[in-house]
Amino acid sequence: MEAIENVKYCHVEIDDDKSFFFDHVHIVWNEQISFHQSDDWELSYVITGSGTRVVGDNMETFSKGEIILLPPNLAHGWYFDENVHDKHGKIENITIIFPDSFLDKCAISFPELKLQVGRLKEISNGMSIKGDILPLMQKLMRSMTSQNNIEQLSTLLRIIPHISSANEMQVVGFAKKQTRMSGKLQEVHRFMLTHYQEKITLNDAAKYVGMNSSSFCSFFKREKGISFFTALNEYRIKCSCIMLRETDMSIAEICTAVGFNDIPYFNRTFKRIKGETPQSYRSRMRAVEA
Repeated sequence: MEAIENVKYCHVEIDDDKSFFFDHVHIVWNEQISFHQSDDWELSYVITGSGTRVVGDNMETFSKGEIILLPPNLAHGWYFDENVHDKHGKIENITIIFPDSFLDKCAISFPELKLQVGRLKEISNGMSIKGDILPLMQKLMRSMTSQNNIEQLSTLLRIIPHISSANEMQVVGFAKKQTRMSGKLQEVHRFMLTHYQEKITLNDAAKYVGMNSSSFCSFFKREKGISFFTALNEYRIKCSCIMLRETDMSIAEICTAVGFNDIPYFNRTFKRIKGETPQSYRSRMRAVEA
């Protein structure tokens, strides 16, 4: 994986004959836009692919099927795993981008949407849609790939009240003022993302963010509540879970791919974190999907 750049400030040009931007991409894993933020709302649906999602100061793994709502000015990026793709070697996702002014116009033009728009605009953090509404949202967003402009607008007007009234949403990233320490934490996340497959020393991580080892340890423990190596191993295990679910790679191959050089140690760490062995996890997840 290539190094992740600092946050980019992106502006999406919306066509004159549209009030929002709709994007359906089917691309290779590393063509996705890197860490960025914009002045607009963003609704993102991962159809095919898995990897790591960074939203604000929060870094988590993700799998196919997730839909994330992002308010304006919240930095974010999706980093796809090169081992998880469709038969063409590509990932697929849908993104809907709409300005805050679009919501204002909806509330003015359609009194039926005024309450729902007000609720939506109260959201200030990145949110993952969960529960019974998720399959409906997936269906609506997929339907937009074959619709004309007017049909897409109609579908988006259906989506807005569903999001605003969703009872099951999970926070995936916090909108807060960028500080020196939050910037450092984002640098640590970038370091993990780009180097977790390698042998990493404490000095390597500290040097990457411009700190000495002692200061780095104190900083990371204060910000995350756990040690750097505990966080690194938890992240590696999360990455291994994706590979166990969504690839046919052997456990030995996965062990190496996520930065463990010793299979017994990988198995012990996996069981300590997940409560079962890698093989048990793979068998259970495939039984659920069958």
